[in-house]
Amino acid sequence: MITVDDATELATSALTATGVPDTPARRTAELLVLADVWGIASHGLMRLPYYLSRLSAGGLRATADLIVVRDTGPVVAFDGNDGLGHWQLAEAAEVATRRADQYGLAAVSVGRSSHCGALGLYATPGIRHDLLTLVFSTGPAVMAAPGTATPLLSTSPIAAGIPGGPRPVVVDLATSAVARGKIAARARAGEALPPGWAVDANGAPTTDAHEALAGMLAPLGGAKGFALAFLVEALTGAAIGPSLATDVPDMFDHDHDPDPQQIGHLVVTINPRLLDVDGQAPQRMARLAANVEAAGGRVPGSNRTMPWDLDGGQSVPVADELVAELRSWSCGTLPNRHQRSNLHPTAVREERST
Repeated sequence: MITVDDATELATSALTATGVPDTPARRTAELLVLADVWGIASHGLMRLPYYLSRLSAGGLRATADLIVVRDTGPVVAFDGNDGLGHWQLAEAAEVATRRADQYGLAAVSVGRSSHCGALGLYATPGIRHDLLTLVFSTGPAVMAAPGTATPLLSTSPIAAGIPGGPRPVVVDLATSAVARGKIAARARAGEALPPGWAVDANGAPTTDAHEALAGMLAPLGGAKGFALAFLVEALTGAAIGPSLATDVPDMFDHDHDPDPQQIGHLVVTINPRLLDVDGQAPQRMARLAANVEAAGGRVPGSNRTMPWDLDGGQSVPVADELVAELRSWSCGTLPNRHQRSNLHPTAVREERST
């Protein structure tokens, strides 16, 4: 266990040791730690060694800036210049929030970026301002069309922040049967997968997490999930670019550490008070959540701690070996490839063939 404050300092130190300036390093660290606090360890500090490896190899540009490509007022397009996706999408969400406050509706894109972790994190600025927020992103192709064995789409995640009620609502899901980070976490822990999560490189169902990382994910709900994933890819990879999922390098394969991912992200923020017909939108938002709870259901993400309510002294469940690895990075000691690549699909196949 490690506290929120200590985990944030450790992650910040590891990032600055690889050349990331303090402000984007700290923002990235805060988002990674918040993912762990939310119980999304697959998108938390577990991912940081992969980002650090890519920073060291040049696949991520430590000093990248966000460059405005286009600004119409309610629509802003940024070029991320192959920087860390976390702080870049966080900045896009803040811009979208300010513009939606001004115009009632805003859409902000970040192209030529990188993996950004759990999308629900980026719905929080809008939530704080009582705005509806939608977030989309792409990644490496890991999902095939039903009945085929060619990876075409990423996990095509979607997130939404919905204000109202006693607690804000955060919807965060992959359009694959499961987020790839959960498979990576199971591979790291040596655990089997539930049936239906993934297929191997030949398209055959598998419960082996390492084979799944080298293979493909199953779409959520079959053809319907694939159609939804296609929509997300159209909004991000195709509309924003510059890469479709089929051209995005896999961050879990260290052979691709020097290759920029060039991922596209999109934030859409809406003022619901400008959509309603009777001025009762906030009350209906609250009643919508209350109806779910009254029926015995769980409102999505309503138990998640908002960043402004975070207790820096609370504990975060982070493995001791991961803490030790991050301390090595923060001291400027580059772990050797064996220590860094236990999820490398090629290495796994080689080990199993001997």
